[in-house]
Amino acid sequence: MIPKIEGSWNSFMSEAMNNTSFKALMAFLQLETEEYIIYPSVNLIFEAFNHTPFPDVKVVVLGQDPYHGEGQAHGLSFSVPPGVKAPPSLRNIFKELSSDLGQGIPINNCLDFWAKQGVLLLNATLTVRAKTAGSHQKKGWEEFTDVVIRKLSEEQENLVFVLWGSYAQKKGEMIDVSKHLVLSSAHPSPFSAHRGFLGSKPFSKTNEYLKSKNKKEIDWVL
Repeated sequence: MIPKIEGSWNSFMSEAMNNTSFKALMAFLQLETEEYIIYPSVNLIFEAFNHTPFPDVKVVVLGQDPYHGEGQAHGLSFSVPPGVKAPPSLRNIFKELSSDLGQGIPINNCLDFWAKQGVLLLNATLTVRAKTAGSHQKKGWEEFTDVVIRKLSEEQENLVFVLWGSYAQKKGEMIDVSKHLVLSSAHPSPFSAHRGFLGSKPFSKTNEYLKSKNKKEIDWVL
């Protein structure tokens, strides 16, 4: 059931996958796929890693779980495939992007351009049952993504971790703030964006930090 993952992640994935919680998670997902539709499709579950190899990671944008509407989730947090209408959270991200950088609202709702520049678009939970938000939380994904965040913190230097929402912010405990920048705010969902996401300027702050560490800035224009 596990699709191929880009090779530079292999050593980290083996640790994350060779434990009891991951095996229980795979058994759970097998049963889910037999009875329900899950998103993203099985071949796209680990797509974030395939778009952004481990050595290339400069920024981690961490969300909660994938979109649960048909045709939306494709393995990159907050992104939707080309031609798909932007969900409300993504519209708020674009609203903040426009305000922060003084540019127009993007017309491209697929964020793979960011991923290819070193932005790991990761969710704390990598799958969800169709039309049922949060349905795959506390099934083992959290332990898996804990390992990913911890390894990035330990093995890399001068990364930017962008934690949107309280669920993502729980990962902050695994990040060495003496080596990395952590930007935390409310989730961009319409239910919470006005409580600190809008006006947080994550895009310019990220680039200011990368520039200060002599790293190439992210071109956020889509």
